[in-house]
Amino acid sequence: MITFCIAIVILVISYFTYGKLVERIFDIDTNAATPAVTLRDDVDYMPLPRWRIFIIQFLNIAGLGPIFGAIAGAMYGPSAFLWIVLGSVFAGGVHDYFSGMLSLRNKGLSISEVVGVYLGAKSKYLVRIFSFILLIFVGTVFVVGPAKIIDGMTAHALGIQMWIGIILAYYIISTILPINKIISKIYPLFGVAMVLMALGLFGALLINDYSIPELTLSGFKNGTLHPEDTPIFPMLFITISCGAISGFHATQSPLMARCMTNEKQGRSVFYGTMITEGIVALIWAAAAMVVFRGVPGLNEAMYANDNNAAWAANEITRNLLGKYGGFLALIGIVIAPITSGDTAFRSARLILADTFKFDQKKVKNRLLLSLGIFAIAILLTQVNFDVIWRYFAWSNQTLATMVLWMITIYLAQCKKNYLFVFIPSVFMTLVCSSYILLAPEGLQLDNTLSYILGTSFTLIIAILALRKINTYKHL
Repeated sequence: MITFCIAIVILVISYFTYGKLVERIFDIDTNAATPAVTLRDDVDYMPLPRWRIFIIQFLNIAGLGPIFGAIAGAMYGPSAFLWIVLGSVFAGGVHDYFSGMLSLRNKGLSISEVVGVYLGAKSKYLVRIFSFILLIFVGTVFVVGPAKIIDGMTAHALGIQMWIGIILAYYIISTILPINKIISKIYPLFGVAMVLMALGLFGALLINDYSIPELTLSGFKNGTLHPEDTPIFPMLFITISCGAISGFHATQSPLMARCMTNEKQGRSVFYGTMITEGIVALIWAAAAMVVFRGVPGLNEAMYANDNNAAWAANEITRNLLGKYGGFLALIGIVIAPITSGDTAFRSARLILADTFKFDQKKVKNRLLLSLGIFAIAILLTQVNFDVIWRYFAWSNQTLATMVLWMITIYLAQCKKNYLFVFIPSVFMTLVCSSYILLAPEGLQLDNTLSYILGTSFTLIIAILALRKINTYKHL
């Protein structure tokens, strides 16, 4: 319990300390006109109050990530707490803040277009492709995942395919409509419900004085059933993504950058929502360890249920929240991911619109782009869910790494301190490169060889980045 409580406190304090430092380095301009005002179209660009933007941003970036990822990460043991805290404060919060604020400074452009501004056309095209694929993965995951959960809750009355069809129909409507028709009206209610669910779990953990595993020297050991196949490095850092750092967040931030009315809103909207998500992830990780009586019990239960995180989430809410658990589970693990799914598809539409300079004021233009996106998603729903989730996790962290490098270069261009972003950039490059070399869905190389090759690749990228950074020092 001590480790868990300290982790929560650190995250809260970091918002007022490290978050403030990040804001000062960015150097906000409170008098600058924002895209919500200068480019207002009452479809994607329109002013919204800060509290509403905060809740929508939180709901957009959260979804299943801080729930499913945290439960899976808890299978490794208390080391999950450490990554959630360090990742949220020094990587995820920085990533989210700068990606959102740089979009704000560049007319609310999608993250691929922002990357192009600072890294050039080749990088822009690469991130366009990568972010679009990621968004399709995210949207598909958040179709199939909730459909499976609802189907189980309704005793398979309609079947998974029927629920997939219903969710997709909603996605099409939400993706096409102006942001103030559905998203800005009902999402704050769902966001509050998700926060209340996390607070309910937090209260249950404290009131009942459960024994949450502590992070000691022995706590760093790998708690999974087959540690040789799932090494903590890099597996844990890919498994827990949305609760620590996530490239998906960079695709969502421009949605809210187009609704902000002042740059001073950025710390709460971007850094603050990442810290909030980290707290939610901590709560779910601790709850998973408690309900299943420790890390070994959690691993055994997950193995017996085909590593079904949705089943585990239902068990957690039912055990800790009693008869109210089912309702809160419906909000937290069904509605929340659906709200992330539709904004994922909305972001994909905006990426295509930015790429082809396709005006989005007309409904037919929005519909034309959306139909192609959903055609791809429908095909992907026929692919095994676990396969989609694994590729989503890796591509998610890889996109985050690309964005971190973009932020590093941006700071160097501005002759500002870039080391605090350079370090997590290097670390995440090593994580992603090592993972794809040794993972089952990757090249499946020997672990030692994967680490050697991953380290070599990371050194090359770091050296190239430093050479580029050095050119700005002499300008």
